[in-house]
Amino acid sequence: MQYVKPLHLFQNLVKSNASQGGRLLGLDVGDKYVGLAVSDLDNKIASPLSVLVRKKTNIDLVAHDFQSLISELSLVGFVVGYPFDRQRLAPDATQVKLFIDDLSETGKLDGLKFTFWDERFTSKNVELLIKPLSLHPVLAKTVVDKFAAVQILQAYLDYVNKKERR
Repeated sequence: MQYVKPLHLFQNLVKSNASQGGRLLGLDVGDKYVGLAVSDLDNKIASPLSVLVRKKTNIDLVAHDFQSLISELSLVGFVVGYPFDRQRLAPDATQVKLFIDDLSETGKLDGLKFTFWDERFTSKNVELLIKPLSLHPVLAKTVVDKFAAVQILQAYLDYVNKKERR
């Protein structure tokens, strides 16, 4: 896996889109789950996809799941939620970096590009939205993770599409 700056990921996608197409996958990395969202074929709208269970012992399985999604959905890159905090390094930030490092070490996602996008408050926003639904705690957690991934990916898509129009 190779890190690229946010605009470079999208610019590479736009260049390659004319010939082969491709979508982006948004990731909300938590300590127990990874929420997934996928862009549409035009890379304008993010939709919830699923939630993967995250454990140190199942990183090969997670990498294999990503390989399957890459081929099924024509994915060309990941937008990974990252809690940017200029004052200090948040524990959540370390957790995200470790997850990406572990994925990279499997070697199953070589050549895939990814970028980080600010995820601060995405989970809290979703929690506030679904609170009135009184969902079972496990269901609520998976809904939060999926829709936090949607918010991360949608914010990224809105930003890069706006930049491309200029």
